Amino acid sequence: MLSPSIEKNDKKARLLILTVSFVVFAAVVILSKFKLEINLGFNPHIFALANAIINSIVSVLLVAALLAVKKKNYQAHKNIMLAAMLLSVLFLVSYIAHHLLAGETKFGGDSATKTFYYFILITHIPLAAIILPFILFTAYRGLLSEFGAHKKLARYTWPLWLYVSVTGVLVYYLISPYYN
Repeated sequence: MLSPSIEKNDKKARLLILTVSFVVFAAVVILSKFKLEINLGFNPHIFALANAIINSIVSVLLVAALLAVKKKNYQAHKNIMLAAMLLSVLFLVSYIAHHLLAGETKFGGDSATKTFYYFILITHIPLAAIILPFILFTAYRGLLSEFGAHKKLARYTWPLWLYVSVTGVLVYYLISPYYN
């Protein structure tokens, strides 16, 4: 097993995790209400493509991290998960940029595709909104080498995070034909 990477301070960690989670959620909600009218010289939907690529990579990393931990390669698991978290931060920046610069896109598919799209979207959005504190608490327990608590949280966090990252790619695939 790995030794702790950080010093334990549950009170500070809880406050930091909840504050970061709230600020990220608030930023996404508030900034999604605005559209900046800026001529970038390129199509701002490139950010949506970047988001889909990042989500695809995160999905692969999550599976790779699971395989690494099952093989008891804990250092690889830690490195892969940290990479997934770093890419998720990059995703967040790109996601906000896309919504600020491109605005809303209306889905225009047929009724069957529209039903599938909205089902995916209706499940994706709330899970994406609530997953961050779970990811951070799970990482915190892992970095403390509290592997029992880490594993208990990861049983719920990992599949939800994977679902959010995979459905993020599906949302892009389904909505991208309707970008202006």
